[in-house]
Amino acid sequence: MDYDRNKALLLELQRAAGTGPEWASYKLGIFICLTCSGIHRNLPEISRVKSLRLDFWESNLIEFMRSHGNLWAKAKYEAKVPPYCYIPKSHDCMVLREQWIRAKYERGEFLDTRVCPDPCSAGSREGCLWKLGKVRRQFQKRQFLLSAREGVMKYYSKESGGPKAVISIETLNAMFQVEKIGHNHGLQITYITDGQTRNLFVYHESGKEIVDWFNAIRAARYHYLRITFPNVPEPELIPRITRNFVKEGYMEKTGPKQKEAFKVRWFCLDSQERKLIYFKNPLDAFAQGQVYIGRRDEGYEVRNDLPQKVCVKKKKPVITLVTPVREFVFICESDRRQKEWMDALNEVIAQL
Repeated sequence: MDYDRNKALLLELQRAAGTGPEWASYKLGIFICLTCSGIHRNLPEISRVKSLRLDFWESNLIEFMRSHGNLWAKAKYEAKVPPYCYIPKSHDCMVLREQWIRAKYERGEFLDTRVCPDPCSAGSREGCLWKLGKVRRQFQKRQFLLSAREGVMKYYSKESGGPKAVISIETLNAMFQVEKIGHNHGLQITYITDGQTRNLFVYHESGKEIVDWFNAIRAARYHYLRITFPNVPEPELIPRITRNFVKEGYMEKTGPKQKEAFKVRWFCLDSQERKLIYFKNPLDAFAQGQVYIGRRDEGYEVRNDLPQKVCVKKKKPVITLVTPVREFVFICESDRRQKEWMDALNEVIAQL
């Protein structure tokens, strides 16, 4: 009797909270998703987890959930989240989600009693990261230095005394790329050098350390944006701190004469910069080229057919990206990939 009554009360609390997840931490008094429940299980001193439907809930736990809840926890544990700190979404990688949960509940980093570090100091960091070599394709430990005050990020190799690269924070971006890099803590750093897109692929053995580096880069970027665009409202600046590619994957591409052989390339679509960047391989240091994608009223269009006089031997789905300069022709591996790429490209074209 108590089992059914308590389950009904618990599900009523879940509906009232407007949450969908069917797990909860009865020690924190919050509803959580299945993925996050696995992270909470690793914090037994702070969080204890039960299923809303499969486990028995005692009456005192129901009352605890009623007197607490997600809004209460958010007000307490996210009282002082710095604007540059990345708040993970449901589709983000595990290391981001785990470190966000640990930062909130285990380390109490955002409690009202804590002092938020200013972006300039938070955007300064020094330490070692494992970096993928440009030529040898092996990860080697390298010293990195990030300085929001100087507006640069540097890294050093053992062979030379000075920095191997000095990267301007103006074009610096960081995104987690777990699958591409093949490491649970894999981070891709991109920047522009001599007009070219340059990639650095790094990781750290510690999940906390790599997320701290990510948020330090975000703090440095936030510091730069606040100084450079002092009149832009903060809600408009936050999305520009760092960004992910909206679409990545292989397509085949021909040359400007449209008679050259099609070659397989790895494409990355950067919607914020309105660029379709392509590489020979996913882990290449430098891009082979890029295509700027403007608006429809500027002459940009995506079609699912070939330009006149262009023949393709392979019977595969094609995409023609029309620009004022030329028409770019791509071959996709399936109809599904063709639709995904066309939808993504059309979204960029539709942006104001």
